[in-house]
Parts: sequence; C-alpha cells; structure tokens
Amino acid sequence: MAGMGKNRILVAVAVLALVLTACQGGETGGGSEAGDVKVDIGVTTEPCPGGNAERDCIYLGVLSDLTEGPFRALAVPITDGQKAFWKRVNDQGGIGGRYEVNIETYTRDNKYNPQEHVAKYREIEPKILALAQTLGTPPTLAGLPLYKESDIIAAPASWWSGWEFEDVILESGYSYCTEAMNGLDWATEEFGKPGTVMAVHYPGDYGGDSAAGVAEWAKVNGVDFQASAHDVQTTPNAQAGNQDAAVEKILRADPDVVMVATGPAEMAEIVGKAAAQGFEGRFVGSVPTYNPALLKSEAAPAIKALYHFVAPWGPWGSDTPAHQAMEQAAGGKAPANDGYTFGWIWSYPLKAVLERAVQNGDLTRAGVRAAVTQVTVDYEGALPDKTYSGEPNQTTVRQALIAKPDDSAPLGSSVHKDFFVGPTAEKFDFTKPCVAAG
Repeated sequence: MAGMGKNRILVAVAVLALVLTACQGGETGGGSEAGDVKVDIGVTTEPCPGGNAERDCIYLGVLSDLTEGPFRALAVPITDGQKAFWKRVNDQGGIGGRYEVNIETYTRDNKYNPQEHVAKYREIEPKILALAQTLGTPPTLAGLPLYKESDIIAAPASWWSGWEFEDVILESGYSYCTEAMNGLDWATEEFGKPGTVMAVHYPGDYGGDSAAGVAEWAKVNGVDFQASAHDVQTTPNAQAGNQDAAVEKILRADPDVVMVATGPAEMAEIVGKAAAQGFEGRFVGSVPTYNPALLKSEAAPAIKALYHFVAPWGPWGSDTPAHQAMEQAAGGKAPANDGYTFGWIWSYPLKAVLERAVQNGDLTRAGVRAAVTQVTVDYEGALPDKTYSGEPNQTTVRQALIAKPDDSAPLGSSVHKDFFVGPTAEKFDFTKPCVAAG
C-alpha cells in the first residue's frame, strides 16, 4: 500500500510537469497545442514584456554587430529598424491577430566575430522561435549548421550568393556577386568600357563573393583582371592597422575601376589616400561600404568625386509604401543611416512566414521552416514580390540601383540610377554560389 501511494504521487508530479510545459509554450521542444495552433519553442501563452495582455508572444533572436565590430555603425540602426518594424506589426494586430513579436529580449552582440556569434546563438537558442537578424556572412555561416539542426530560420543581414541555396535563410535583394556585376555594367555605361578592373575586399564570403562577381564580369566582358595583381584582399583596421598596402596595390596597377567590398572606414581610407596620391580611377562600393558620417571625414572630397555604391533598394526617403511606413514609425525623424532601412526591409520575409505558419496551424520550428517555400513576400513596393520555392537561377534577385554620396539627402545618399539589371548580371547562370562557403 505504501508503494501504491508513492506511485500515485509520482504520476501526479509527472502530469503536473506536462501541464506546466504546455502552458509555457512547449519550451522543452516537445510541441503542444495552443488552441488550434501547434507550438513548441519560443512561443509562450504569457504576453510579451510590455505587450498586449490578450495575446501570446513569439520570441525572435537578434545576433548583430553592436559595439566594436567593423559594421557597428550600420548594425545598430539595422536593429532599430527591425524593432520599429515588429512594433508596427504588433500595433496592427500582431501575427494572425493572436501573437505579438518580441526581438528585444534575445538581442545579442556578435561583434562580427564567428566564434562570438556561435556562443551567443547557443545562449539564446533554447528560448527563440527564429532569428530576426543574423548579421555578417562569416558569422552566419558559422551558425548555419546549428540553425539547420534546430529548424531555426533566419533573416540574414548579408547578401552572400550562397543564401539562395539554403532553405533556412530568408534572403532579400541581390547577392554581392551580382551587385559587383551590376556595378561594373553601370560603370561601363557611365564612364566607358574599362581596360582594367580591380577588386579590393575583405577575405571570406562577403568580400570573396564580390571579388568573384568582378572576376566573372571581367571574363565575360574581355577586361583585364589578373588575380595576382587585381584581386586585393585586406582586413578591417582593427586587424590591419591601416589600408596602406591596399592603396599601394591600387596605385601600382592603376585600374580604371575598383570594386570595393570592405567596411565604411576602410573604404574611406582607401579612396582618400589613393586620391591624395594622384589616382584618378573610379571606385564602386558594395552597399556595406557606405556610411553618411564619412561626408564629415577628411576623405569626403575624394568620396564625392570618385565613389558611387550599389544598393539593393532605395534609400531613406524613397517613394514606396514601405519607406513611408518606416518614416512614420520613426516619427518623421531620420535615423543615423540607411541601416534602419535595411533592417526594416529585411524583416518582411519572416513576417510572411510566421503568418503562413499560423494559417497552417503549425507555429513549431519545423512548421515555420516548412512554411518558407509556401509564401510570397510582399515588400510594400521596396522590392518585387519574392518566393523561396523553385530554382535559384529563377528566383534570385538580379536588379540593383546606383547611389551616390549626397550632402543634401536626408541620410547622405541619393539615387543616381534607379533599378536596373545590367547585361552581365542578367545573363549570369546562377546554379551555385559564386564563392564557396568557408
């Protein structure tokens, strides 16, 4: 009889544990039913902190470069733009009229460092449904196997060409590879066909993807590009100290066009020092190379004279419903730079996927992952609608625009050439990443 009593107590404890797990949104990963929607990790029946008491909460993670990495000046506004985006979603009724979204609780600083990124991901992974932001190509690649293992989908703050081939990644806009092709197609149209082109870039999958686009463009167009002389790797100043070696190689080769894929500080130093020593060629930058604060630097005259950058969508102040919504969310006050614009636009795919998962009645991680190929993303005019089903050669975004530094523009840049697809980017057969991961 004493044994029977003990067994009843154990059964009661086990039942209570199961009930508590279900009430917590299934955070142990077993899955549970919340009404007619199945949930597991990262969804709670408790409201979001400071949120609507009548709604459940979806927790999303953010891994960004917030303090000391080379992209912190862009990453902080990127994160602010995403906070504003999800606040608007919550204010308009949330996801499916039932869930609010929280990204603040599990925002962490990856310092644009792959090891730090993985460590911070492991810290927040047990509590999140998905990643609203995973910043940087090398950090995101370091975390990618872990995302797949746990059915975590992620919106990258990155444009590596390989994202098109990863089913847990919700990329938006072109790739660094097609960015470079479009930039050089535009430079040819604007300044005449170059005799020599050069790629100056970070090593790895950001800079390497851009350099691969330069090499492909040169091959297709019969323009001189010798890897030994014209493919120039550099690193952030935190590691390199300065960009003198890159500048020396530019001056020695004297190319007509230099495609730059670095951080903003490094781009400014390269352009400023090269111009000061007599270089008269043109610089075309990848979109992460620009920060309007550079217009107050010593390099500003050279940047205005010699540099344009490629962009995947219009800058702050563009005439689309998406831009109007983000300006309204910011209270009409311009943010520090277009990182805010990036963060806002990068958020549309995850919103679409979460809404579809709720419609499907499956807001588990596996259910969210399955919903990716079922959506058509509406970017409110900032980009054409996007799907994630089909072959990358058909679904990849090839269009770009050209922007220029502009003191009179709200965030220091304006559109020089509106959306276009250059002939090289249009014909490119996109059947694998332009540069392999790692």
